[in-house]
Amino acid sequence: MTSSDLSPAPNRWLQLLAACLTAVLIPLCFTGPAVVLPSISQALGGTPVQLNWILNGYILAYGSVIMVSGSLTDLYGPRRVWLGGLAWFCAFTFPVAWAPSAGWIDFLRLMQGVGGAAAFAAAMSSLAPLFHGAARARAFSLLGTTFGIGLSFGPLISGWLVQTAGWRWVFHGTGLVGLIGLALVAASVRATPGVAHGRFDWRGALSFTGALGLFTYGMLLAPENGWTDAAVAGSLIASVLLAAAFIVAELRTPHPMLDLSLFRSARFLGVQVLAASPAFLFIVLIAILPGRFIGIDGYSALQAGQLMIGLAAPLLIVPFLAALLTRWASPGALSSAGLVAVAAGLAWLARDLSGGADALWLPMGLIGIGIGLPWGLMDAMAVSVVERERVGMATGIFNTVRVSADGVAIAVVSALLATLIHAQAASALPGAAPLALLQAANRAALGQLAEAAQVLPGAGTLLHQAYDTAFGHVLYVLAGIALLLAVLVYALLGRPRTIAVAAVRTQAS
Repeated sequence: MTSSDLSPAPNRWLQLLAACLTAVLIPLCFTGPAVVLPSISQALGGTPVQLNWILNGYILAYGSVIMVSGSLTDLYGPRRVWLGGLAWFCAFTFPVAWAPSAGWIDFLRLMQGVGGAAAFAAAMSSLAPLFHGAARARAFSLLGTTFGIGLSFGPLISGWLVQTAGWRWVFHGTGLVGLIGLALVAASVRATPGVAHGRFDWRGALSFTGALGLFTYGMLLAPENGWTDAAVAGSLIASVLLAAAFIVAELRTPHPMLDLSLFRSARFLGVQVLAASPAFLFIVLIAILPGRFIGIDGYSALQAGQLMIGLAAPLLIVPFLAALLTRWASPGALSSAGLVAVAAGLAWLARDLSGGADALWLPMGLIGIGIGLPWGLMDAMAVSVVERERVGMATGIFNTVRVSADGVAIAVVSALLATLIHAQAASALPGAAPLALLQAANRAALGQLAEAAQVLPGAGTLLHQAYDTAFGHVLYVLAGIALLLAVLVYALLGRPRTIAVAAVRTQAS
């Protein structure tokens, strides 16, 4: 260990453990409900819209306030924001298990996402001054790995809890983990003053949160109501107006929440592109594959979770290997190579999707390996492209892009899947009522094939075939997106000694 790896913080490894626990907890609350939705539907009922928003509400709230949380961390220090975020998270997690309806769960999940965003933004920014050189690369690789574990193993853990203890224990369990995290943060994180100066940018915070929230809301609502719906169009138009107001506010204020000059850097821009990539290439699979396995292929919640290990297992190893490989290749080049592997895995999965469970392990494993390369590198890159006083801002932007892209990606892919199913059903059943076709397509896209067949009696086989065909087309589209992103990431980040790798090599030597 070199002198650059040393830190005066006596509890930095305990603090890293607290950050990793937060990094597991937050995405666990994102992926778990994908498996729990059928059980909630049976227990509490709920419309397709309400059930969708059990997942989407968390994404919407998390993505909308993550950058605000990063700015608050810069101003007030990580400890206060971290403790407050976890306390808020726990306060709204335990009541989910006793909610009387799906609508109440929607509200509680929105509040849960707010606390999760604050906790994770503070956790990330707190590590930057504690670790340097090679130690920083290893620390953030571990953080990225644990975040990926939470995303990937959420379906398995939730499926096991549903089968052994009931769906309510999915939320009891995450609440208990939150309390453990709260104790760890209180014990390990010192109170430090904020590194930023000036007042909090309330105009920027409100306009940005409103713009992103309305945009995400409109995108998530579009598959259910259609693009011409007044709520959808109004939300998207209002989001554009608020985004313009945000840009004006940031250009005029002396202490902006987001320094727009950062986007002049190709490296900074490349990190944001990389942050959005897993949303379309990995997160959407975490969200939609359990619905397919349970509702279309007939697996139990536990079996669906076990199948998702094919995607999850590589994230236990590959991010660590990626950090080691930076000795010989730039993070950008490694990330680009990983995205090419994801493209191959998606195309392979599309070809063999109907071949049974045994045919899914290898293509899903290739996707996991491919996404694991950038996953282990991008957190460290996010804090290495700016100076210390902007770390909170940089992590806020990075996580805003990463999480808001999740909501947009799920909305876009779900809309594409429903649209393709609708087109096939409408072509085969020209005399069917348009509203019934739309409702059946939306339910089938959620994996609710039995409910879709009730809307269109006698069309169960047709809807199943339409779903299989549409799902394959969606995977091929995602494979094409992966190749395009690989080229773009290499163009922005693929040059040797780019971003943090030069600093890591210098300080580690």
